[in-house]
Amino acid sequence: MGLDKLDHRDGPDHRDGLDHREVFRPRRSVLYMPSSNERALEKAKSIACDGLILDLEDAVAPDAKPSARAAACAAVTSGEYGKRELTIRVNGADTQWHAEDMAAACAAGPDAIVVPKIDSADSVHALVETMARHGAPEKTKLWAMVETPYAMLHAEEIAGASERLTVLVMGTNDLAKELYAEHVPGRQPLLTGLGLALLAARASGKVIIDGVYNDVKNTEGFLAECQQGRELGFDGKTLIHPGQVEGANEAFAPSERAVEDARGILRAWEDGKGSGVVTYNGRMIENLHVESARRTLSIHEAILALET
Repeated sequence: MGLDKLDHRDGPDHRDGLDHREVFRPRRSVLYMPSSNERALEKAKSIACDGLILDLEDAVAPDAKPSARAAACAAVTSGEYGKRELTIRVNGADTQWHAEDMAAACAAGPDAIVVPKIDSADSVHALVETMARHGAPEKTKLWAMVETPYAMLHAEEIAGASERLTVLVMGTNDLAKELYAEHVPGRQPLLTGLGLALLAARASGKVIIDGVYNDVKNTEGFLAECQQGRELGFDGKTLIHPGQVEGANEAFAPSERAVEDARGILRAWEDGKGSGVVTYNGRMIENLHVESARRTLSIHEAILALET
C-alpha cells in the first residue's frame, strides 16, 4: 500500500504487488501543485504529503507554460523538499509543449515524470525511449496516467510495458467525462474501470494511486472516497488541496489495531513453528496471513521513517 519496493530481497514478488529489490516508499498522499504558482511551490516544502506532482499541464495557462517548466525543474534540483517524492507532470504527447517538457524534466532528474493520457504499451515504449535519449537518470521513473475507457481496457499492457514505469495514476475526472458518467458518491459508474486498472497494477507488480476528489469543502465525502479507495486496494490518493493531505495519510496508513495484529500474527507464527497449526486470537494462521502481516509492518515502518 503506497509502497515501491524493499531493499535486500531477491527479485520481484507479484503476489503482493511489490518488487522487493528496492526501498518501500509510501504514497498515501500525492498532491498536485501548479508550477506556475511560486507561493504554492514554497508552501509545498512544509506540507506533510508523501509526494508532489509539480504540474505543467491542467493547472497552468498556455502563456505560463515555459516559466512553470523552469520553476518545476528548479524545485526538483533545489534539495529543499525533504523526503517528499518529487515528480513533474508534463503536457501530453499531443501538445506543442510535450517535447520541451520531456527534455527539461529528464535533465532535472525528478523521482518520476508523470505523463497524462497514456492509452497503450506503444506510448510507454516511446516515452521510455525519449527518457533514455535525453539522459534521464536511472532514478527517474515513469508514472502513467490512465484516464480513458481505452486505457482501462488495455491497462495490463500499459502496466507491463516497461520496468521503468512504476506507478499508474488514475485520471478519474477524464474517465468520467469520457464515459458520460456522473460524479456520484460511491463512484459506481467508475468501478469497472477502477477494478481493471487495479488488476493490471497488481498483476504487473506496480503501484496504483487513486484519482482526485473535486469538492475540497466536502470533508465527509472526501474521507468516504479515501476509505473506498483503501478498501478497493489503492496505494494512496492524488490530491488537489493541502487540506486533503491529513485525511489521505490517515486513510492509507495501517491503523494501530492493524499494526498490533500484524505483530501478533508474526509472533504466533514464530512461536508455532513445527506445530502444524498456528492460531492468533482464535483464528487459524496460514502463510498468506503472514505475508500480509509483513507487508503491513513494512508499510508502517516506511511511514515512520518519513516522519523522523
